[in-house]
Amino acid sequence: MSATTAVKFPKITEAGLDDLRRRIGVTIGDTLEPWCHEATRDNIRHYAHGIGDDNPLWCDPGYGEKSALGGMVALPSFLFATSRIISGYVGGLAGVHAMWAGANWQWHRWVRRNEAITTEASLKDLVEHQTKFAGRAIQQIYHVDFFGADGDKVAEADSWCFRTDRDIAREEGTKYATLKDKPPRRYTRDELDRLYQLYAAEKVRGARTRRFEEVQIGEVLPTMAKGPMTVTGFIAYAQGWGGLYIRANKLAWKMIDRHPGLGIPNRFNIPDCPERVHWEPEMALMVGAPGAYDYGPERCSWLTHHLTNWMGDEGFLRRAHCRIRRHNPEGDLLFIDGRVVNKRVEDGRCLVDIEQEARNQDGELSAVGGGTVELPGRA
Repeated sequence: MSATTAVKFPKITEAGLDDLRRRIGVTIGDTLEPWCHEATRDNIRHYAHGIGDDNPLWCDPGYGEKSALGGMVALPSFLFATSRIISGYVGGLAGVHAMWAGANWQWHRWVRRNEAITTEASLKDLVEHQTKFAGRAIQQIYHVDFFGADGDKVAEADSWCFRTDRDIAREEGTKYATLKDKPPRRYTRDELDRLYQLYAAEKVRGARTRRFEEVQIGEVLPTMAKGPMTVTGFIAYAQGWGGLYIRANKLAWKMIDRHPGLGIPNRFNIPDCPERVHWEPEMALMVGAPGAYDYGPERCSWLTHHLTNWMGDEGFLRRAHCRIRRHNPEGDLLFIDGRVVNKRVEDGRCLVDIEQEARNQDGELSAVGGGTVELPGRA
């Protein structure tokens, strides 16, 4: 950090990293109350609507009962709402910014309506990086197992946050240097109409079975649009996902009293949570971001939404991965594309591998990902 850089926030320290290293492999358990304990009808629907997903398989119990699955199920990404750890609640390095940046998911079966979910988590690894966003950054990786009502494992995942020095990101980061003096984007009616045409054309495969034999390597998935990004959209996601630090009144005080590093004074000098980078542009700029921006798990959920729309009711999403490449600030549009890169039969399962990428309205890479879908065969 240069001599002129203003010091406002706590820094990454070797003592803090040593403390974190001692936590690697130690079970955290189900001690942090999740937003959702059960996959109720409303919890599932609120999460689905929070990402703009209206698939009746998880939004309409009547449809689910008549479907091939025989009942309403939770969309795969709903499990983000059942664990604070998978969603980015990171321990250690008090007051140091955390940005959710990716996940590797594996699902073993559907989560059924009203099923209770429990989790077990541990810190898996710490990896140091040099970044354009904030120089030194620490990738903090967690592993989480998800268990169903009968105690069987329904899913497992690794997810990670990058811990960054806010002052360095704000004063010296170069990732968003070209955006600092860029005026807010204003969309024309024609630009918005082209976006809305994509929304109007978005199709859920649903009961029209997509069979393994029909899929061709190189096949292109329909482009899925998300946006334009608004604070309203970010809050809609938080309503279904729960947020990590959104608390009110006494409960907000209890959280900050217990974890003082979370209390960052706002313009009224009131300690408030760091999560407001998603709805308060001033706070986002203080940590080096280009403006109020979307949630990382939200973007991961958009990628899986793209896959579940394509696969149909009789498909099953076995695996998915997501890597965040840049922020999506207010005003950005996102276009998600995918293509089939492989198909195979493995242990009797008909599997299709898909690669995805998401780019904004300027063609800048926002996220990369993909998944493995199991489809029914003709036999």
